[in-house]
Amino acid sequence: MKAFLFPGQGSQTVGMGREEYEALGAVRDLYDRAGSVLGYRLKDVMFEGPAEKLTATEHAQPALFVHSFALYQMLESPAPAMAAGHSLGEYTALAVAQAITFDDALRLVDERARAMAEAGAERPGMMGAVVGLDDAAVSEICTSYAEESGHVVVPANYNSEGQVVISGSVEGVRGALEKASEAGAKLAREINVSGAFHSPLMEGAAERLAAALAEAPIDDAAFPVWMNAVAQPVTDGEEIRELLLKQLTSPVRWTASVQGMIEAGADRFVEVGAGNVLRKLVGRISREVTTSGVSSMAEAEGFNNEATSEN
Repeated sequence: MKAFLFPGQGSQTVGMGREEYEALGAVRDLYDRAGSVLGYRLKDVMFEGPAEKLTATEHAQPALFVHSFALYQMLESPAPAMAAGHSLGEYTALAVAQAITFDDALRLVDERARAMAEAGAERPGMMGAVVGLDDAAVSEICTSYAEESGHVVVPANYNSEGQVVISGSVEGVRGALEKASEAGAKLAREINVSGAFHSPLMEGAAERLAAALAEAPIDDAAFPVWMNAVAQPVTDGEEIRELLLKQLTSPVRWTASVQGMIEAGADRFVEVGAGNVLRKLVGRISREVTTSGVSSMAEAEGFNNEATSEN
């Protein structure tokens, strides 16, 4: 049973999508349509950069969404049983599950990205990675340090067993990273991002996104999408709307989502989009499943050839 995964911010690279754009008319149409929806030439930022411009939240998120969605459209018989996306990637999962149209999802992604960038500027914060401590230990460190210091710091991404990202104020994250090191973490380091994503410091962004979500048409999903905030499969359109909003200030429960998908029957995970972060995380979560990726035309062709031989 196949489960499809869609990456989030951080997987972007300058030049992604160019090969597909130059080779396939359907991809060109999609990228050009994205430019019309956004009101600027997103493809230029993706293909030419510079890296600093593509890495900016307001460009990285729409770029990753369009890139992953276009790659998925190149798959001839994807036959998904379920899907999930990491943070921003959740919007891609919902778009391919037909809960949100491409245009509406891109508008939401654009609004979300701009809101998050503004929230990061208004309430500066940061994120950090902790490796080598279990989830409960990292959660306790964040809670106790926040109570002691008065600074904001919370778990933001439960990525795999022993790998947790924390988020909050600069003082809160740095203090918690120091405590994690003292507790025996193999690694406790800062991450170069523009804000304290998936933390209370994103409340301003959530208020802005709430207005956009209220206006957006969201239908029931064609297949279950495991939502970040609850690590549960969801198809109901109104529940999707609520959880997309909750996601901004809640942790990404990726470990539990993948474990739940495996329990639901998923034995093959296909990451569609830039990079290979998610398939690596799946490999750390379980050695009993297979993983693959579709990040280029060649990999899309390989997927299609394999699907044809299976049939």
